[in-house]
Amino acid sequence: MSAATTRSRTPDRLCAEAVDLARSAAEEAAAPGVVGEHAGLVSEGDRVVTHFFECKELGYRGWRWAVTVARASRAKVVTLDEVVLLPGPDALLAPEWVPWSERLRPGDMGPGDLLPTDAEDLRLEPGYTGEDEPAPNAPVSHEMAELVEAEDAEVTAGTPANLPAVPSRGSIAAVAEELGMRRARVLSRYGLHVAADRWEEAYGAKTPMAQAAPASCVTCGFLAPIGGSLGQAFGVCANEFSPADGRVVSLTYGCGGHSEAAVMPKPPRPAPPVIDETRVDPFPLRPAADSGSVPVASDGESEDLGHS
Repeated sequence: MSAATTRSRTPDRLCAEAVDLARSAAEEAAAPGVVGEHAGLVSEGDRVVTHFFECKELGYRGWRWAVTVARASRAKVVTLDEVVLLPGPDALLAPEWVPWSERLRPGDMGPGDLLPTDAEDLRLEPGYTGEDEPAPNAPVSHEMAELVEAEDAEVTAGTPANLPAVPSRGSIAAVAEELGMRRARVLSRYGLHVAADRWEEAYGAKTPMAQAAPASCVTCGFLAPIGGSLGQAFGVCANEFSPADGRVVSLTYGCGGHSEAAVMPKPPRPAPPVIDETRVDPFPLRPAADSGSVPVASDGESEDLGHS
């Protein structure tokens, strides 16, 4: 270890004894009554010492007033360098600043909020290309320019200053608008994968609801299909009693509201009543002739047997 290093770690005696000077500077910079006890010192270099004082300011728990004093070579007068308020080892600090784009979470947007999209967003890609290239039959195309130069003919009406650079009728943007596909940017392959991963995590096969479901959504009658490449793995739930109603769900997701999970049984038919009050039962006043144990005989048969 060199002699210069040893001297820099050893506080200068006069600078170390200048506690009153450091306290006066801290009280002048701070509000009255917020500078506490002396909390130590540290050597910053040759004849440079920083004194620390406790801070009693509300909201600055663990912070310290740092007053740096210095002395010139072979001088006996200590001068003030700077006064700052610095956090100590156990100071109460604000959380690390995070950009708004990283703090934003689903559901944070409210009515009237606008969410700007970065021009280089990896989730998006151009909806069509060649916007700045003229159509092959346009007056400013390379083929028509060569033909005009060869034939020495005028193919445009008016001066070039009065004509658009690209005719709107022959531009790619006009064709895209006519076909209903004029979107400046569409989902890129990365954007599709990010959305698919997010939907699969929320309503996919690994969720507790899907693990306990009797069947998957691919066989459910309440699944509304969606178009595009995402339709091969996702759909929209249309069951109002399902926890995923109106949500994009994976075809492997499932819940207890599956259309074929349990068929409602037919209502049982009630048993016939013991007493039928809708029918009239006849009750004769006299017993029937053939209701006894002796058969009914005619008068001739009775005379043969000796009966009167």
